[in-house]
Amino acid sequence: MRETLRTFIAVPLSKAITQELDKLQRRLMRACPAHTVRWVPAENIHLTMHFLGDILPERVGPIKEALTAVARNVPPFSFSAGQLGAFPNTSRPRVIWVGVSDTASWLALLHEAVNESMEQLGYKREARRFSPHLTLGRIQRKASQEDVRNVGKALSATQIGTLGIVTVETLIFFQSILRPTGAEYAPLATFKLGKAWT
Repeated sequence: MRETLRTFIAVPLSKAITQELDKLQRRLMRACPAHTVRWVPAENIHLTMHFLGDILPERVGPIKEALTAVARNVPPFSFSAGQLGAFPNTSRPRVIWVGVSDTASWLALLHEAVNESMEQLGYKREARRFSPHLTLGRIQRKASQEDVRNVGKALSATQIGTLGIVTVETLIFFQSILRPTGAEYAPLATFKLGKAWT
């Protein structure tokens, strides 16, 4: 069986936002039942544009070429991060997240351009509507119904405002390396936005 790379395309976050997310996670850890949520390390939180999954190494080159073209046609832009939520909802949380607000819709445009370019290379689009968010944690499968309800109550009781503004200047093609301690994300390539706009 040939070796593959587990990959995804994402927008990185600023250090300031990462620190705010870390503070929020610590606050929620104190409020939620122990061992109920598998928290994402704050330094690993990013805004996913496309999860490619396992690819063959020879596909890396064409993906880089496609993303170079995408990035040069989207100018740098900003979005705000704030509002705490959960999928499917806070009454039955499975995924805990912080929302993203992009009033100028550049994020949606970048997402569409990435998906279109990957579709041309033979990768499937996600069936779900694009709902930009920053994943803080996922409920453990072994969690009891009572613990899940208590997580929902903790989320509903936690008020947060805007955590900050993220300026998006790059798009990153990541490899996800699964370790016993969790996933490590290694950049395969970084693409600077907006070269066609300069």
